[in-house]
Amino acid sequence: MIEATSCGGVVIFRGKILVLYKNYKNKYEGWVLPKGTVEPGEDYKETALREVKEETGVSASIIKYIGKSQYSFNTPQDMVEKDVHWYLMMADSYYSKPQREEYFIDSGYYKFYEAYHLLKFSNEKQILEKAYNEYLDLKKSNLWGNKKYF
Repeated sequence: MIEATSCGGVVIFRGKILVLYKNYKNKYEGWVLPKGTVEPGEDYKETALREVKEETGVSASIIKYIGKSQYSFNTPQDMVEKDVHWYLMMADSYYSKPQREEYFIDSGYYKFYEAYHLLKFSNEKQILEKAYNEYLDLKKSNLWGNKKYF
């Protein structure tokens, strides 16, 4: 068994959530949140920001840590147990550009309920829900977008 760690972000701009559409040789298709593997010497925040930037072209700011999701999958060689650490992030525009080299063919910002129903994986839906509730709480307290908060 292989253990792997990734980090990613729930990126929000003006109440809308950034999601990516991946199509890998028609075997893997679906909407996902941006995330990727931790590189040697990187901390989790650095990984999350780098992966969001690489996969979507978005320079986001981390607002807070949201939590961890876990899942496993099989490769021809072995079974992989993956931990993903998630951060609530804020973008400064609606700009995004999907990373073609990683088979992302579309990206965009969607309202919560649209993004929720687009997402392919239930663990990402749970993280989205948690992140969006945090976002609403911060917004209610006038802390969303307040640089002093993060």
